[in-house]
Amino acid sequence: MKEKRSYFLILVLYLIFLPKSLFGGNLHPDVVVAGGGASGVSAALQSARMGMRVLVVEESTWLGGMLTGAGVSAIDGNFNMPAGIFGEFRNRLAQHYGSLEALNTGWVSRVLFEPSVGNQVLNDMVAQEKNIEVWKESSIRRISKKQGEWNLKIKKQGKSVIVKTPMLIDATELGDVAAKCRVAYDVGMDSRHDTQEDIALEKGNNVIQDLTYVAILKDYKKDVSMRKPKGYDPSVFACCCINPLCISSNEPKRMWPADKMMSYGQLPNGKIMLNWPINGNDYYANLVEMSDKQRRRVLKKAKEHTLCFLYFIQHELGFRHIGLADDEYPTDDLLPFIPYHRESRRIHGAVRFTLNHMVSPYNQAAPLYRTSIAVGDYPVDHHHMRYKESHTLPDIHFYPVPSFGLPLGTLIPQGVEGLIVAEKSISVSNIANGATRLQPVVMQIGQAAGALAALSLKKRTPLSGVSVRDVQDEILKAGGYLLPYLDVQKQDPRFIPYQHIGSTGILKGIGKNVDWKNETWLRADQPLKGRELEGMRDIFPRWKQTGAMLTDSVMTLGDALRVIQSVAESEGMPIKADWEPLLTKYNFKATDKAHVITRGEMAVLIDQMLDPFHWKEVDIQGNFIK
Repeated sequence: MKEKRSYFLILVLYLIFLPKSLFGGNLHPDVVVAGGGASGVSAALQSARMGMRVLVVEESTWLGGMLTGAGVSAIDGNFNMPAGIFGEFRNRLAQHYGSLEALNTGWVSRVLFEPSVGNQVLNDMVAQEKNIEVWKESSIRRISKKQGEWNLKIKKQGKSVIVKTPMLIDATELGDVAAKCRVAYDVGMDSRHDTQEDIALEKGNNVIQDLTYVAILKDYKKDVSMRKPKGYDPSVFACCCINPLCISSNEPKRMWPADKMMSYGQLPNGKIMLNWPINGNDYYANLVEMSDKQRRRVLKKAKEHTLCFLYFIQHELGFRHIGLADDEYPTDDLLPFIPYHRESRRIHGAVRFTLNHMVSPYNQAAPLYRTSIAVGDYPVDHHHMRYKESHTLPDIHFYPVPSFGLPLGTLIPQGVEGLIVAEKSISVSNIANGATRLQPVVMQIGQAAGALAALSLKKRTPLSGVSVRDVQDEILKAGGYLLPYLDVQKQDPRFIPYQHIGSTGILKGIGKNVDWKNETWLRADQPLKGRELEGMRDIFPRWKQTGAMLTDSVMTLGDALRVIQSVAESEGMPIKADWEPLLTKYNFKATDKAHVITRGEMAVLIDQMLDPFHWKEVDIQGNFIK
């Protein structure tokens, strides 16, 4: 009898303390994120913070993907727009190194860090969320769907495990999960006849951007020069910088001294990120549709290419004291876990975002800017130097565009429910990918994917039925951006009203290119002219029918209040806030009704008194839903 009682007690304790991943829990998680890279970690964090139980399946032993595991630890763009989880990540890096300025160590970026530190930061962020479990050294091998659920065969550290989930997020580097789910996709350059982009090719092809096997180096203060790699050819790298071996450069406008090249990716603590695009370690290979075995074979050559470049730096340029850092990657060859993939599959999504939407967002058939969930400000940057026929391709190195907002529909694949696509495999044109592929944008894409997944599950509605405005609300609540306005920082109380009104189109921003930077401004401090409120006619059709006149004259506070009152009466809308307290709360320049009102002040009044952002829903194309 005592033995039976003891057995029963042991069984009860076993069931109580059985690990979550083995008893219900994460064998049937709410969300599975395939890939623990830049977008995957962000997706997991956002979904978990919204109450979802999340499983992350990551092939390597690190988190961060291109940010860490690929060694691209110099963040491109968005310095003035630290959106959401990207902003959190940057703040934690600054805390680790002592200040934001301490990250400004190289000239390629103002935010550089050691990959191992980035990995630790992301692991710390994930560890703080009790709803996230991470399976490292694991991969999804087979996918099927039954009764509305994904059935995943996962190879977890050598053992097969079956996991079921209603929601799957593809955050892999090359969109491999989307392909397994039979999502339609494109690879390579588009034809201008398909995308209507003037600078696209007449005829499309399957050429993608060069990848790079980055190397993290350090100064050993002694000769650490390596043996000559097999197949080494100095002519391949001769014109990487100004040096006696370079006779005729194919990039004469982008030639710097060797010291300048080496300081390009200078990291904290004296390390160097070797990710040099000018006759350096970029390498052309289209791995997208290759088998795992074929990929490994090609990547071996990409690694050899990088090692040959390092040998060139040591022996031809004289940097014999600089070698592969032995305290970054726990790999046999000291190189990163994965290469830097600049391009992957691009799914056929609910919408496709092109260069035209970046350059002229208000003049497109679909007003996608109203559905934005992420922002970017880096130029369109394509790497094709190592492609043999690169001279036949369009020159889109740092092609100037304004800063941009990325629409939600790019994450939603056509015809496949319960799957969200993130990382670089979203529904964009090949040209647009040159700007949407960068780390800050990809982290925001992941965050939006996590929010979309959580809302779909919470509301028990398909992805296509989730309110765009609900997703945008979650993004703003988490410190994100919808549109790339620089008028105020996100801590400013006017930030959200500006984001709201910009996302309705009532007031429109103006974008411009400034050197490497791209900007968009709501022009909040400029006087408001009546004609600038033409966007109100789209959202307030009954008010439009009254024949309300909007002139070129500047408007006063009194004029603004009369327009708002007229809209409310015509549309049958309640006035949601008294105007007088708003003047103090939002620091209006004057309280006299005769004073000329600014665009920013009008944005605040419309947002707070009428709330058109929430009053009129938009569909995935950005059209107002009647």
